[in-house]
Amino acid sequence: MTIVPVRLHVLISGGFSGAYERLLPEFERTGGIKVITGSGASQGAGPQTIAAQLARGVPADVVILSREGLAELIAANRIVADTDVDLAQVGLGVAVRSDTPKPDVSTVEGFHQLLLKAKTVAVPASTSGIWLTADLFPRLGIGHQIDVTKTPRGSDAAAMVAAGSAALAVMPDSEILVAPGVAFAGSLAAEIQFMQTFSAAAVAGTKQIEGASRLIAYLASAHACEAIRNSGMEPLGARPR
Repeated sequence: MTIVPVRLHVLISGGFSGAYERLLPEFERTGGIKVITGSGASQGAGPQTIAAQLARGVPADVVILSREGLAELIAANRIVADTDVDLAQVGLGVAVRSDTPKPDVSTVEGFHQLLLKAKTVAVPASTSGIWLTADLFPRLGIGHQIDVTKTPRGSDAAAMVAAGSAALAVMPDSEILVAPGVAFAGSLAAEIQFMQTFSAAAVAGTKQIEGASRLIAYLASAHACEAIRNSGMEPLGARPR
């Protein structure tokens, strides 16, 4: 008799992807579960947000996205109650083209001047980009002085920088570290930093709740901490409650 392995469908946003890709092979190998992964933005408009994909019936047993995006899914009754777990936290940083000098972004003034000198600044249209354009840039008094391009995903913002069509991108550190063609110039200063939490949860209607719970527990375990730190994030799931 042939045993059919459990198949899980995951929808994940970019911020946690680096850690997830490091951890997934071992989970599949040791857990007897095959995972099929799709991607989408945590928040925003357009057909490729995780919410939009769930709404049109894209298969998903687990979602991994920003806590802000997850809160919207919980409010829309898209999540199995009490399955949500915070996995990691990450700040925002600056990406520049890999063949250019790294600017000093360690101070508020340094970041402010860098933005003013940039012809085009790319940001994701998701959680971090929403905060940057609605909060930080206006707070710095430059909301109307810089050309900001919102891209569907963080990877698209990084690609603009790599191609030379944007001078820099502001996005989660963890996304910068895995993006080709760009260099990590540094994290924003603490006074203007936005710490983003990435969380996982089981999707309402899943027929694989046991497998979904196992994957979430694995990603939140002490075993996952090293991979999460190596991806530029701070693990949260293994902290005592």
